[in-house]
Amino acid sequence: MSNLVRGFVIALTLGCMTVGSQAVAQSKPKVTSLGPDYPKTAIFIGNSFFYYNNGLPGHVSLLEKAADPEHKAAYRNTMVTIGGSGFDWHDVESYFRPNAVGKYSFDDNNVVVFNKPGRLFDAAVMMDCSQCPIHPTLKPVFIEYARKDADIVRTHGTRPIFFMSWAYADKPEMTAQLAEAYTVAGNENDALVIPAGLAFARALQQQPELVLHVADKRHPTLAGTYLASCVVFAALTGKSPVGNPYRAGIDEQTARFLQQVAWDTVQDYYGK
Repeated sequence: MSNLVRGFVIALTLGCMTVGSQAVAQSKPKVTSLGPDYPKTAIFIGNSFFYYNNGLPGHVSLLEKAADPEHKAAYRNTMVTIGGSGFDWHDVESYFRPNAVGKYSFDDNNVVVFNKPGRLFDAAVMMDCSQCPIHPTLKPVFIEYARKDADIVRTHGTRPIFFMSWAYADKPEMTAQLAEAYTVAGNENDALVIPAGLAFARALQQQPELVLHVADKRHPTLAGTYLASCVVFAALTGKSPVGNPYRAGIDEQTARFLQQVAWDTVQDYYGK
């Protein structure tokens, strides 16, 4: 193959992986919806990307309750996180032991509510460490534990879901790499993948001045957490977050932009 032709092929391949500067996954997700009976309760298993800004799961709950105020008591999200953790740091089986995680919660008036026994969570949203799925040493661990944890979750009647994290602020090439790794893992384990990382890339492509990372270039600002929360809401419920009155204290214009980016990303990723 001549150098000219080889260069054309490489350029074409890279072009297929990006839209402008917006990265996409090469593989297409097999699971694109949780159906009409979407999860009302979920356990989020991960690391600091989940617990920054008072916890992504809490923002998801508030989006869900704002979208369905008549049944807001039905929505409950619980977070189990270890800073810097990967899949293999978590003893997922222990999170489903009786009378433990999720035994009780707090309502809008801060009253303790004892949850019904039996299946505590409809879904488990799981995230590996920010580099693990694409790290040369840790990628095999990601693949192994994606399967193990998905199997554990299913034995408890809960649906496994993978959360695709975002690229570091100074390493945008991570977006396509993470998207591919999570999409392949989702397909291999019959699990829905939440494309938060793709939403970060889309938002920054459309508004480069938007700040979605804090100074360490990894963790999310409040806007970043809110964007990811809107993606989770859209992926889990199949409903658009656009116009949702819950804005996490973010100004209306920015919140509406992030809501639209989340919805557009979910629609594109799932091919709808």
